Amino acid sequence: MSEGIKGKVALITGGSTGLGAETARHLAASGARVAVAARRKDKLDEVVDAISKAGGEARAYQLDVVDKKQVKSVVDAVIGDFGRLDVLINNAGIMPIRPMSEVNTEEWDAMIDVNIKGTLYGIAAALPAFLAQESGHIINLSSVAGIKVFAPGGTVYSGTKFAVRAISDGLRQEVGAKVRVTSIEPGAVDSELKFNTTGTAQSGVLDFYKIAIPASAVARAIAYAIAQPADVDINEIVLRPTAQEF
Repeated sequence: MSEGIKGKVALITGGSTGLGAETARHLAASGARVAVAARRKDKLDEVVDAISKAGGEARAYQLDVVDKKQVKSVVDAVIGDFGRLDVLINNAGIMPIRPMSEVNTEEWDAMIDVNIKGTLYGIAAALPAFLAQESGHIINLSSVAGIKVFAPGGTVYSGTKFAVRAISDGLRQEVGAKVRVTSIEPGAVDSELKFNTTGTAQSGVLDFYKIAIPASAVARAIAYAIAQPADVDINEIVLRPTAQEF
């Protein structure tokens, strides 16, 4: 499988910890040249250092995905540093779970900005280059909550992840002849995402995540989509813990 990954340049947003960091390590071990981007530069440097010590190639880029100019600058910098970009993994996301009756519009705004706009800004930055080179792969992290509404508590989060899934499908229909598009829909995955909930639903979320699968499971799914021949587009991958009903 690594033959379809080797030598490709992959940019991963939210690449400092959890799923993003594990995907970076996994792809680098398969021969990809990896760019990791996130807000916490110290954590990014740890990921790059680990990949380098293992014999892989990686660079770190500080990035807040809610700033579209910053997203464009990072994509341009990656292309400048590596000579090209083959895969964009829009992984950055947040998941504060809270009943809508608590009307926390700040959390709603944040989820819309990171989960939806952050994904769109990534697409906007990378798509022109992909179309110009007539190849490329955009991988968007949605969720099983983008297939079935996670309520009570996750209604707005589900709304953002339904949007990511819809954007992925529409983009595939528009540019699929030249650019591959994949939507990944994981269930409970062991990462920092579960700590985004600080309100009344916190204990329920932490309890739910006791069944979480490791981030490496999702990293393997992402690698599977990337490794396919150029004429094969894996449109969606849904994976969850065997014990997860939702």
